[in-house]
Amino acid sequence: MSATVSQIDEVKTTPWAGGRSPFAVEYGKMMMWFFLLSDAFTFSSLLIAYGALRFSSTSWPSAELVFQSVPGLLDNGAPLVFVGIMTFILILSSVTMVLAVEAGHRNARKEVAGWMVATIIGGFMFLGCQALEWTHLHHEGFWWGSIPHMEELKHLFKGGDEATFGVYAQQFANLFFTITGFHGFHVFSGVIINIIILINVLAGTYQKRGSYLMVEKVGLYWHFVDLVWVFVFTFFYLV
Repeated sequence: MSATVSQIDEVKTTPWAGGRSPFAVEYGKMMMWFFLLSDAFTFSSLLIAYGALRFSSTSWPSAELVFQSVPGLLDNGAPLVFVGIMTFILILSSVTMVLAVEAGHRNARKEVAGWMVATIIGGFMFLGCQALEWTHLHHEGFWWGSIPHMEELKHLFKGGDEATFGVYAQQFANLFFTITGFHGFHVFSGVIINIIILINVLAGTYQKRGSYLMVEKVGLYWHFVDLVWVFVFTFFYLV
């Protein structure tokens, strides 16, 4: 009987036994990955729609001319400076989120709380910068569903047919505010979720459980939001 058991154990530990199951992942984390995958499809469809209109148009607002201001400081002459600051803030918040997750692996409650506070501050700063940018663009004449006056747009185009400036500017504005607004909603949602998780961290909920897995799940969402911004930044501000 003992010989039979040892033979079975030997079979299980052979290289042909299959090893560790690839689906040996905590249920909540797997569901988060499924959600992020579906969300990635949504953002992809929006960006593909923008790209299709952008590259099929005879003229389009030039990014270096549209985004050349630093709201509150400069009206022009600083192309992509302000959005560069926004991007840096968001990437930095992703770094602090990584540090919060790492501290959670060590069950260091105070460090987790500190890094999460930094992440939340970074999220609010990004949203504040986006609000300033939206306000400036609205002042320039860009907004959902509105066709700006052609005379106000000539300096934002490089070549093209002046008769179509208003139409293309409207298409640009509709897609810009829709996609960046959708991303901003994700950032805002992430900030609210982070605040909820922070409250639980301060209350010692995860310390009692002996696991900060919830911080890691929220971290996945936050990194996804940062990654999406890289594509939004590329499509609208660089191309």
